[in-house]
Amino acid sequence: MDTQADRLAGAATGCPYPFHRPAPLEQPKELADLRAEPVVKVLLPSGDQAWMVTRYADVRALLADPRISRNLNRPGAARISKTNKLFQDPRMDPDPPEHTRIRRLVMKALTATRVERMRPRVQQIADELVADLVRQGPPADLNETLAYPLPIRVVCELLGVPVQDQQRFRVWTSSFKSISGSSEQNRLALDNYMRELIETKRKSPADDLISAMIAARDEDDGRLSEYELHWWSRLLVLVGYETTAVQIGGAIAMMLAHPDQFALVQEDPDLMKSAVEEILRWKLVGSSVTMLRYVTEDVEVGGVTIPAGSSIIPAADSANQDESVFEHPEVFDVTRKDNIHLTFSAGTHFCAGAALGRVELEVVLATLLRELPNLRLTVPVERIRRDEKHLLESFLEIPVTW
Repeated sequence: MDTQADRLAGAATGCPYPFHRPAPLEQPKELADLRAEPVVKVLLPSGDQAWMVTRYADVRALLADPRISRNLNRPGAARISKTNKLFQDPRMDPDPPEHTRIRRLVMKALTATRVERMRPRVQQIADELVADLVRQGPPADLNETLAYPLPIRVVCELLGVPVQDQQRFRVWTSSFKSISGSSEQNRLALDNYMRELIETKRKSPADDLISAMIAARDEDDGRLSEYELHWWSRLLVLVGYETTAVQIGGAIAMMLAHPDQFALVQEDPDLMKSAVEEILRWKLVGSSVTMLRYVTEDVEVGGVTIPAGSSIIPAADSANQDESVFEHPEVFDVTRKDNIHLTFSAGTHFCAGAALGRVELEVVLATLLRELPNLRLTVPVERIRRDEKHLLESFLEIPVTW
């Protein structure tokens, strides 16, 4: 007898993934249904097939399994989409030991101390933007007034991009995470700019991340190559800006859609950190399609053997809703304890910008709670629009009043 997962996924091709959300802030209903099975077949936007791993324990184990490769530059490896190859650069090896060497050098520049040192500046930027928002008066789109302006300023200042150039980055990065592929013109413009900026920093180093990455050394492994330096600088702009912007917009909408939870954090600001972790658990920024991996040796998951040469998705969006780990996972609860979600991945590929992302979320939400305690959505939450052609499923607007 077919299981429910078989009926949903189909034996031959698999069900289309990412799944459609029934509402902008809700998880796809298929995730709960598919967790009846440890692995299911899914069909990616490219038309390629992959195995999706559904349960928390299996997903966490696979993220640390050396048989699961991040390197998708292999014959037969599934593609996220037919045209967008953002995560498939043949000149960059995303697996250990090469990835370990490069990441160690980058993290010597992107230290916890450097990130925490940014907090007062993040607060200052948030204060300026919210003050402008108040002066302009309601209604407003928090995407345009806060969610996007804040992280582009933060990441540009972190990297050392001059103020007068910062607005150009939003145009350049806008198409990089489209399922249909990035604009060649935008890609070349960003690449050329970053090349020139790196050369400027090499000649005149400053207290910024690019200067620190240029100087980063390791006794055994030397320094970042020119291409590695350029690649990581561009990557940090992409993930530090647009991913964070979508997360900030989603976080604001999530809190406003749950006024009881909003009130709890207003009454007890010490709940802010747990509120941020609960927002992250809901994985409002896209699906887990960007966690696509390649299986280098046969691997067993829940009694199912996934053969070498297959493509696999350790699905954090499903794992974060696993009933065996999270009590009442369908409930948005800012008081949730021990919230060990996998939104930032785990192991070797744990998100390098996780600490900065958390700081920005905490600062933005705390500032809004303090300055605009009567903030509310101007439309029913189900009418907030998403761009489903974007890998991040970005929010098109966050309409509010106060």
